[in-house]
Amino acid sequence: MRKISTGGAPRALAAALILALILPLAVLGGASSARAEDKPPQGPPPPQVTVATPLARTVPRWDEYTGRFEPIQNVEIRPRVSGAVEAIGFTDGQLVAAGDLLYVIDQRPYRIAVDSARAEVAKAKAQVEVAANDVTRAQQLVESRAITSRDVDQRKSSLDIAKAQQLAAEAALRNAELNLDWTEVRAPIAGRVSDHRVDVGNLVQGGQTTGSLLTTIVTLDPIHFVFDASEADYIRYARLADAKVRPSSREFKNPVMVRLADETDWSRSHKGVMDFVDNALNARSGTIRGRAVLDNKDLFLLPGSFGRLRLFGGDIDALLVPDDVIVSDQASKMILTVAPDDTVVPKRVTLGPMHEGLRVILGGLGPHDRVIIAGVANPFVRPGAKVDPKPGEIVFPAAPSN
Repeated sequence: MRKISTGGAPRALAAALILALILPLAVLGGASSARAEDKPPQGPPPPQVTVATPLARTVPRWDEYTGRFEPIQNVEIRPRVSGAVEAIGFTDGQLVAAGDLLYVIDQRPYRIAVDSARAEVAKAKAQVEVAANDVTRAQQLVESRAITSRDVDQRKSSLDIAKAQQLAAEAALRNAELNLDWTEVRAPIAGRVSDHRVDVGNLVQGGQTTGSLLTTIVTLDPIHFVFDASEADYIRYARLADAKVRPSSREFKNPVMVRLADETDWSRSHKGVMDFVDNALNARSGTIRGRAVLDNKDLFLLPGSFGRLRLFGGDIDALLVPDDVIVSDQASKMILTVAPDDTVVPKRVTLGPMHEGLRVILGGLGPHDRVIIAGVANPFVRPGAKVDPKPGEIVFPAAPSN
């Protein structure tokens, strides 16, 4: 009799139950994957920025120029007579007054020349006296017909010659005394003296142009500031003067400010006025030379140092934006704006000076442009990118920088 095994039935039933449970889950998983593939992935939202239109204001235009301080007077001290230097009467770099003794040149030969000239004057006076007596006697003798009138005329002529010789001797004496005075070299102006170029004991050559250079003196108060302006600026100033908008610096002392190299803003600048404009443009550089004069009571400003000058250039209609919204692109300055389709559009601009804490924009920006005033530092805010603009407002800072 054959046996029938019943142990496989439970195992088959269990496998069927497991398959019934797994199959719906797999179907559901596949459907879910299909739905996920049909829906595109969602990107990050556009960055938020704050935008505002620039402020339109009429502001004073200040043109800036680089220049150099120069002394009003710069004198080279040269001897007018030759000789050996006996003494030096100043300390290198000190302030001197007009007439202060600077150098003493050996005076002995010049004193001898003065004594000799005085002797010549005395000799000439004696000859004049003798000639005058001869004339007096001749006039008495001519009345008695002891001498002729021709003799009287000759004696008068001798008197005139003697007087002329006396005048020449007196002139030679004055010249000798003048040379003696010139042995003391004195400061012709007040100012600061340089170092001594010749030591005691050296021989110096006198003369107006060939004399040895002893030292130099420059004036310090007031002081000049010299700069060059472009031809375009000169024409613009001339147009403003013709229109009676801004007076010409040839006729009016227009105000200026000068800032030194270590001065970061104009609040510490030195104030002055224009006092000269050159009569022609430089043919090579196309610029014209201008000059301002500044007080220098504390003698702080030094000839030869550089500075930055601001010159009033008339009132202009300008747009104002915060200075921190300006970005640099190698050789140009740009401002990021938002177009009507909410994309970022950069605009190259021409910058002007600061005005009450805001930057003046001279060109490149329109009055209705939406300028990004907050959010510029976001790396996703770049040209062509979409942004979410929020309205803002440009206001003047509470404490103006200038």
